[in-house]
Amino acid sequence: MIKSAINGYISSAIIYKRPFYGYGKMNGYERLNDILVNLFRDILYLEEEAMKRSGYKDLSMNDWHIIDAIGDAEPKTMSEIASELSITVGSLSISMNGLYKKGFVERKRGEKDRRRVYISLTEKGDQAFKAHRKFHRDMIEAVREDQSDSEYKALVSSLTKLADFFRSFGQVKKDDPSAGDKAGEEEEKTAE
Repeated sequence: MIKSAINGYISSAIIYKRPFYGYGKMNGYERLNDILVNLFRDILYLEEEAMKRSGYKDLSMNDWHIIDAIGDAEPKTMSEIASELSITVGSLSISMNGLYKKGFVERKRGEKDRRRVYISLTEKGDQAFKAHRKFHRDMIEAVREDQSDSEYKALVSSLTKLADFFRSFGQVKKDDPSAGDKAGEEEEKTAE
């Protein structure tokens, strides 16, 4: 059932109707780059299509990620949400106004400090949050379905290393922009 739901998203996706050129002529660097770029794009596209099919046609992927960052736990401040998403409070404010007008979030002033505004999901927002989480659960179960335990562990290990690399690279760039450029140059030399 789960796999058929994911396959339903895939079969309707325009991205999967593009020609497949295969990896025969690509070197390892080109192949990995192609996989990463297309996988990222494909997952976002499938996620967006799945959420539209769930009845949420008026939400962008940006909105979905904000709803997910707010979550169903304790209310959060704008700064906490912006920090979790690695965006500015100003950028978040624009999207938050839209979510508020659409009825997905509510704002409440702090009782101790009236200057602080706390954001939480409305009932409508909570339903959207649960639909989004369900998509992610279904996606993971579909990926896991045809893998042995050792394949699954190897996939998780490889993706964890990749995620750690990207997180550390982002940190290097934040701390010292020139160090990030040097790290990129080293990677290019190694790839050749």
